[in-house]
Amino acid sequence: MNFSCENRLEHAPYPKALCKQMDAFIHTYREHMNDKKHKYDAMFFRRMVNYIRRKAGIFYQKSYSQCGEDLIVNYIFNTLKMAHPSYLDIGAHHPRFLSNTYLFYCQGSRGVSIEPDPFLFRKINRARSRDVNLNVGMAAERGILNLHVFSSRTLNTFSEEEANKYVDQGHELVASHKVDVITFDDVMNQHFESPPDFVSLDVEGMDMEILQSIDFSRYQPTVFCIETITYSRGGEGKKLTLIDDVMADRGYLKYADTYINTIYVRRDRWLGQT
Repeated sequence: MNFSCENRLEHAPYPKALCKQMDAFIHTYREHMNDKKHKYDAMFFRRMVNYIRRKAGIFYQKSYSQCGEDLIVNYIFNTLKMAHPSYLDIGAHHPRFLSNTYLFYCQGSRGVSIEPDPFLFRKINRARSRDVNLNVGMAAERGILNLHVFSSRTLNTFSEEEANKYVDQGHELVASHKVDVITFDDVMNQHFESPPDFVSLDVEGMDMEILQSIDFSRYQPTVFCIETITYSRGGEGKKLTLIDDVMADRGYLKYADTYINTIYVRRDRWLGQT
């Protein structure tokens, strides 16, 4: 396993002095790991890296999400001592930009990214080679749906109702084409031995449909990050409070809300660690 600063931390703009400190620590840690009585402790490694960052006067943390959601989720997993959470990114959009999972990818995690737009999928597939990347959509039932593609691709949607709203608000619809859609259960059966630790859900108008299709008696991811506001070009979107009720009924605690997205954590996991 390669622990070098250059390889493991290549996506963060660390000063050379800090990298020298980190590489010295990594060398010492590798020597320690050569003793077969010890096993790699990812959480210990992360704590030491954070300690060195603070000693070097670096107190910021880099986020790739829209409103810092990945840092909030990362805090949850650090508190639960889960160093490399697996993830399912439904409506991934881009490998890095506005991504709720890229931070975890950089930290060594792996998962499944679902993106129905072929143009966006190619970007993801090139940049996220350790992930399983699927050029399909997700819905409550397996089949074929019409994907409405906008000039601002963050608005891409299978929902004709949502697409009409976007057009009425002045957004340009550039294409519509048929796309295969699979179910949450399909992804679980084909790509996960156990449910993912983290699910990011952003599918422009179909979030509730997908949530209600999940068999929570079989699949209980630790954390969900779900878009819970309707889109409005003028910033007048409405909060989808019904999602709060659905998640509460499934045993999830509303941990944080960035107004655009809401983060839910399994109540038994979070309260059980205190």
